[in-house]
This record gives sequence, C-alpha cells and structure tokens, in this order.
Amino acid sequence: MALLDDVKSELAAFEGDSPAAIKAQAATMIRFGGGLHRVQNAYVIRSIYTSLEAAEWLRDTLRNVFGHEAEIKHQTRQTQNGPVETYIVLVTRNVVALALQTGLVDRRKQQVHGLPAEVVNGSIAQIKASWRGAFMARGMLSEPGKASFLDIACPSEEAAMALCGMARRLGFQAKHRTTRTSERVTLKDPDAIERMLKSMGASRSVREWTGKRSDGETRGKANRLANFDDANMRRSAKAAAEASEKVQRAFEILGDNIPENLRQAGQLRIDHVDKSLEELGKIAEPQITKDAIAGRIRRLLQLAEKTEKARAAEAK
Repeated sequence: MALLDDVKSELAAFEGDSPAAIKAQAATMIRFGGGLHRVQNAYVIRSIYTSLEAAEWLRDTLRNVFGHEAEIKHQTRQTQNGPVETYIVLVTRNVVALALQTGLVDRRKQQVHGLPAEVVNGSIAQIKASWRGAFMARGMLSEPGKASFLDIACPSEEAAMALCGMARRLGFQAKHRTTRTSERVTLKDPDAIERMLKSMGASRSVREWTGKRSDGETRGKANRLANFDDANMRRSAKAAAEASEKVQRAFEILGDNIPENLRQAGQLRIDHVDKSLEELGKIAEPQITKDAIAGRIRRLLQLAEKTEKARAAEAK
C-alpha cells in the first residue's frame, strides 16, 4: 500500500487548478467518501478517507473555497497486520447550504445520486479534478510486480456511470462492474493506467510504478506459472483474489463493527490470497473446517451489504 499512499499524497499536493476544478474535486471527494447523511432531524456531511493528506485537503478547501468549517476525526482499527488509520471529515453546520454549493443536492433539494451535472459536463480540467477526487477518496492501485489495475469503489451505479463517462472524455475506456458490496470502475491496461495517473497529477509516482512494472510483471508471471500449473488452480486463485477484494471493501464499510470471528476469517483471506479455503482453515487459530471459514466470510460480506443498504436508505 506504500505506493498508493504516495500517489494520494502527491494528488493532495497538486496545485494550479481553476476554482471550478477545485470545486469539482471537492464535490467528488465528498460524494465518494460518504456524502450527505440524515441524522435524526438534521443533516451532516461525513466522509471517510485512509489518507490524512486527502482529509486535510478537503477540510482546507471547504474552509477556504466554500466558507464552511469541517473537523477531522482520527480513528485507528487494529488488525493482524497492524493498525489501520482512517480520517473522517465531518461538517455539522450549514450542511444543506454546502450540499447546494457542491451540487450534492439539486435546486429542489433532492439528493443527486451520481455526480453533479456541472462536473460531468464541465471542462477537461474539471473532469481530471473529479477523477482525482474519486481516486483520493476510494482509489486502489496495484503494486509493481502484480497484475495491473486502477480501481475506484463508487457510492452508486449512477456515480460509477458518471465516472466512466468522464473517462471517455479523457480518452479512456474504464470498465464498470457490480460486485456483491459495491459498484466499481476499473482500468486494467498498464498504459492507460499510466496516462490516467499523469492526467490526475501523479507524475512523480507514476514514474516509480512504470519503472518497476516490467520487471515485476515478468517475475509475477513466472511465479504464477510455477504455483498454478493447471486451469483449476488458476481459477481458484482468481476467485481467492476477488474474495480478498470483497473482504477489503467489507472492512471499509463496517469499520470496527465486525464480530471477531468474522474479522479473523476475513483477515486470513486478505493475508493469504494464494491459499485455498481448506488451507485457511488449517492456519486459523483454533483450526476450523473449510465450510466454517467459507461461511464466516460469506456472513461478513452479507453484513457489509446489509449495512451499506441501510446507510443508503438512511441518507435518503
């Protein structure tokens, strides 16, 4: 995740945008980070990020550009790989006014399900800034040496379609796909990823990603051929990788509200992508059966899906 952190830090430090582009980036960050929520009889804007620089950029922009105060709350979640830091940007005053300014609600004060029309139909600078904001909020990037992907988890199908449409305006063919727990937009072509990172403003980080990619892909291919010497094993590896991605998204959604047995099963899936369910059961403490660990992972994903739907309903 070190390279991903570097990319988000570089994007947060990007300068030279027009006021319209800055507003497009802020609106997209809010929408993809969590957006507008109804709490009892009031509204709040609550957006969650894994990058402190991203959270600080949004807080400062809300103050300096929009004239609204926001606070950053820091949370730490302990995992087997160490602590995971998240940063919550919270706005509790004049929320509806800010939502109108950023286009998160329309003139009838109805919540926009995708992205504001003025962003989607805006200038190329606004489009690049919107992609930058989406990536800073919910972007993932493959490490050099692994199968190339740039992936963004989207808050809704409408937001994913808007992101794909804006990618086409930049000359990219981004793929929209629906998983159990989220809508996602993905680029897999290495050259397209490089160009998109440059378009967003991560020129320094993309040089590191590009420099290591060729050698890493060669080593990765050799390792995959050595480890997975038949079609069944390759399909199993793909399924395990997809499951790991879904578990990571479930952790993002649920935060600390995860039963410990489900958390342990999910962490095993993330930490050991190359292992089968049976192998995961054997390294669990205490050991459990293949069916047991599969059931726990399934319940974890179902809990995340239920929680996400509840939040969406509450936001409406």
